[in-house]
Amino acid sequence: MLKIRHIALASQHPGQAAEFYKNAFGWRELQRMGKDLNDPAGVVLSDGSINVTILRFATDQIGKGLAYEGFHHMGVVVDDVDGERARLEAMGVPCIVEAHEIPPNAQFEIKFQGPSDIVFDITDVAWPGSTALDGTPAPDVQPTAAQQGRDRKKVAAE
Repeated sequence: MLKIRHIALASQHPGQAAEFYKNAFGWRELQRMGKDLNDPAGVVLSDGSINVTILRFATDQIGKGLAYEGFHHMGVVVDDVDGERARLEAMGVPCIVEAHEIPPNAQFEIKFQGPSDIVFDITDVAWPGSTALDGTPAPDVQPTAAQQGRDRKKVAAE
């Protein structure tokens, strides 16, 4: 059984939302992203098992507009990205963000569109603050796609 290890929430005010979840649930803050850390573009939180990232999106990945706030997508850790991708595509699940579209500073993950237009990622690298499939805790900071040599330049050249 594959495990959910990442949930992304869209918010116009990620810092404020993160403060709420930290106070309400005791989640730990791992990272703030963006130029203004007082008004970050994203905040990464963890409950110790699942990474919850709150983001102010710059592109509309799910067709709801940039003003949308709420559940954005979930992420699943897999052992074999290529094998899982082939299995999903054989089921008719469309891939909507390919490996070559991953920003170099982002974690390596491929996005698919499931039923009811719910978007999900697959990756073989557990998100910061989550756990790998074997239960091993992931580090608080993961290497980016570029640091792993899986950035768009390398993938596009293959």
